[in-house]
Amino acid sequence: MSQSIKILKHLVSFNTVCRTPNMELIDFARHHLEEAGVSCQVLKNEAGTNANLFATIGPSDRPGVMLSGHTDVVPVEGQNWSSDPFQLKERDDRFYGRGTADMKGFIACVLHMATIAAKRDLTTPLHIALSYDEEIGCIGVRRMLDVLTQTDFQPRFCIVGEPTGLSVATGHKGKIDARATCIGKEAHSSLTPSGFNAIHLACDFIQTLRNKQADLEAHGARDGDYDVPYTTLHAGIVAGGVALNIVPNQSHVDFEIRNIKGDDPLAILEEIKAHAVEISAPGKQRFPETGITIDVINSYPGLDTPPDAEIVSFVKSLTGGNSTTKVSFGTEGGLFNERLGVPTVVCGPGSMDQGHKPDEFITRSEIEKCDAMLDALLEHLSA
Repeated sequence: MSQSIKILKHLVSFNTVCRTPNMELIDFARHHLEEAGVSCQVLKNEAGTNANLFATIGPSDRPGVMLSGHTDVVPVEGQNWSSDPFQLKERDDRFYGRGTADMKGFIACVLHMATIAAKRDLTTPLHIALSYDEEIGCIGVRRMLDVLTQTDFQPRFCIVGEPTGLSVATGHKGKIDARATCIGKEAHSSLTPSGFNAIHLACDFIQTLRNKQADLEAHGARDGDYDVPYTTLHAGIVAGGVALNIVPNQSHVDFEIRNIKGDDPLAILEEIKAHAVEISAPGKQRFPETGITIDVINSYPGLDTPPDAEIVSFVKSLTGGNSTTKVSFGTEGGLFNERLGVPTVVCGPGSMDQGHKPDEFITRSEIEKCDAMLDALLEHLSA
């Protein structure tokens, strides 16, 4: 068993489902790095339950290459796993466990490579950035960015190790998470016309989202590098009502906008808000307190690195690949690029086809290819 897979076995055993503590994993990574002589910054949240880790190997007076990964994983509840999702299981050169592909496989390879890098005389530094709660909107990394913006030297390049099959991804969509609160007027259900149904209002609002989605699909901007080449809207959570015999006075619709660069998500959101006012108007004539308010819960920017950027050719030289792609899922890469101005690509082992599913896995060959990519990076940093 390779060292990277041995490390992966430890990482998978830590239940770091998003919104739960990740300190055991961070302590493991810190201990692993410090044993190799690498000093680490552990940046905890206010409650002290979760933390980012940032470490630099090599000279501290110049920019280096940053390898970024998130330590949290998505939940396993309701999924039919054939083995314990938090115990690494090998079958037919596949390693099963929650987070193997997304993205503890990459982190395992990085931690293994770091112990080798610590023994080298690097001329260009290696930065390691591990974050928490990426799966719920790149929450944790923002605390790290607040610290990094105050440092003298920003990284020269950033590689986010999300699963791309080690293809070089130059972009991903931006995202806005929002909540529409639909306010109605309660009444006894036998006297339905004397009230105003908030769930019905929510349904009208969802139709607005569907209409806008259809418009974007037919007439919106296009980027053929994405599997879905246009901006998408999606209502993911609907809640409302307390009893069947009460006309509900409140309902919530949680929705998202995932935008390509050619569309302005804030402009789309403003258009949705304008439609919300229109569909609320008839109810307001009878019940002034009714209506729809929309609040942004979270957002992060997209990533759109030019395909001829230096970082693209650099990472291609590490992987041996010739083509580029874009990924529909979000990463912290857009934030690194926006907040720090660091040229960024997404490139890591495994496939998101396995991510977020029962029996998530990464293959032995993908781990070996990632180790080889990082070995090539180490040669560059030592040159």
